[in-house]
Amino acid sequence: MNYDALLWLSFGGPEGPGEVMPFLENVTRGRGVPPARLAEVAEHYQHFGGVSPINQLNKTAIAAVEKELAGAGMDLPVYFGNRNWHPMVEDTLARMAADGVRRALVFPTSAYGGYSACRQYDEDIERARAAFGPGAPELVKLRQFFDHPLFIAAVADGVRAAHAELAARHDPATIRTVFTAHSIPDSADAASGPPGSGGHRYSEQVAEAARLAAAEAGVGNHDVVWQSRSGPPQVPWLEPDIVDHIDALHAKGTGAVVVCPIGFVSDHLEVVWDLDNEAAQRAGELGMGFARSATPNGDPRFAELVVELVREHTAAAPVRKLSHFPSAGCTVNGAPCAVGCCEPVRRPSAG
Repeated sequence: MNYDALLWLSFGGPEGPGEVMPFLENVTRGRGVPPARLAEVAEHYQHFGGVSPINQLNKTAIAAVEKELAGAGMDLPVYFGNRNWHPMVEDTLARMAADGVRRALVFPTSAYGGYSACRQYDEDIERARAAFGPGAPELVKLRQFFDHPLFIAAVADGVRAAHAELAARHDPATIRTVFTAHSIPDSADAASGPPGSGGHRYSEQVAEAARLAAAEAGVGNHDVVWQSRSGPPQVPWLEPDIVDHIDALHAKGTGAVVVCPIGFVSDHLEVVWDLDNEAAQRAGELGMGFARSATPNGDPRFAELVVELVREHTAAAPVRKLSHFPSAGCTVNGAPCAVGCCEPVRRPSAG
């Protein structure tokens, strides 16, 4: 099948102080997030002038992918659209149609399954096409890539570098490796894969990616923890939280910690605030060494990964993966998602 463009579909972020609250309201609409939590998160953005790094990080990654596509002899323009802030995907799709695009592949900037990480991107695609109306370009979403060898290799190199940084000041035997990902409600995790799906659950995918990266990096024991919780306090979310876990490690005599944000592909605000600020500060208060490994989208292999996923559709390239988990998340080629997978969870009203 022929394609004439690639749509880079991401989360979005504010680019000025006045955009912070409207952006957060877009993100949390219908989710029952307490106003106090929204104000707290808004303050995180204001520490950085109300600017999230995510849009610029995406633009840099897109430039690398464009170069990789050109080097592979693939004439495939790359367009940029977001779910929650400008450039909105609806506007980007209209521009694509005006440019004559009729069928495009879509790269969502999430490696994992789950509602927000996977299915919601399908909803973004359908919403944008519905907004355009009849004759909207066909959009085909690429698959999940949490177990792709290029993703794992880039993450593992970041872990090695962080260990080397700490080993200059700490006994390597006292350094613990901790992988983090965005927490979600327990109920959402349970819905992120039907029973017996063999690894569709978001938490299982994160754990598998951590296992693969730790093995590739030559790390023995490691932990998987969570960050960036935003829901009502009475709703159970995936635990432990990264800061709580640092406290627990300190109580056990751990001298230093390498933190790897394996659930994220770039250093956007949740990585910078939750890890480089809050987690690092807590480790410092406890006298623990702290090093955070790099996210993969600045690594040349990330652009290679994207192009390889594209070639699965354009040139029937083999599907490369390191786990036994199903190759899911793709809207056409490859294994389709199971019926009922990643259904949105009905949240209680805030009132």
